[in-house]
Amino acid sequence: MSGETKEVLGSNYVQNDVIINRLIDKMTLFDDNLMSLVFGQNIETTELLLRVIMERDIKVIDVRGQDELKTPMIGGRCITLDVHAIDVDGRHIDIEVQINAEGSHVRRARYHSSMMDARMLKEGQEFKEIKDSYVIFIYDHDKFRKGLPFYHIQRRVDETGEVFGDGSHIIYVNGRYEGNDDIGRMMKDFHQCRPEQIKSETLSKAVAYYKEKEGRGAMSEAVRKYAMEYAKEYGEEQKQAGIKQGENYMLYSLVQDGDINPEKAAVRLEITVDELRRQMNEAGYQIPTGA
Repeated sequence: MSGETKEVLGSNYVQNDVIINRLIDKMTLFDDNLMSLVFGQNIETTELLLRVIMERDIKVIDVRGQDELKTPMIGGRCITLDVHAIDVDGRHIDIEVQINAEGSHVRRARYHSSMMDARMLKEGQEFKEIKDSYVIFIYDHDKFRKGLPFYHIQRRVDETGEVFGDGSHIIYVNGRYEGNDDIGRMMKDFHQCRPEQIKSETLSKAVAYYKEKEGRGAMSEAVRKYAMEYAKEYGEEQKQAGIKQGENYMLYSLVQDGDINPEKAAVRLEITVDELRRQMNEAGYQIPTGA
């Protein structure tokens, strides 16, 4: 979920239909609520995305959004996959979106991979029967800062450089890549908040369904449900801090979009415009040029 959306959750905003609708209008496919519905409920869109990322045809037989994988260990950490797909060959594919650097540690990919692998074998099956697994992270930034569209991670034998071949694959996608190719066009579509700006007809229709048509109610419910779950994780002190930060992020967003001028926002926060600019920059927002 995007920073501004996530941080307002648990606050009084969640009861405000105007705020909920504004958040939905501003969502892109980098928001995991929208992304999980667009892909996690639709085999066609998932196949399209995977064809572009994996650069080959792929036939998906099952896909689920927000699929929770529970650990068997008492007190262990569970995870929820944004999109969990299974292809015709039994390969399990986890697709995650991440808009902030927070939570993007490389060991997260290792944990996601292990959680999927642990569910692939039944009692009595041999280890060689385990299917390949793919963990795909689509970041809103260039994770490794090399300007490449993809970064493929596989285990190799140090001494020989040969691929280990255990069937575990990790792919990082550079969400800022703007090349004139399939992945460049796909990432441009991921950044659009309005369906008519999305060039892919398949994606445009799917996003429009959840933003403008029958699926709008499901989108609103998903935001509210996530809000309630997120709020439960806070103690009272943390909750109040989250509410305050959420209010700040909402103001940053309004300033960045030109809905409120910087001077007015600074007065509401009881800070100077220069301090507002500094705080916005640290949070990943920008005051529009000339504002």
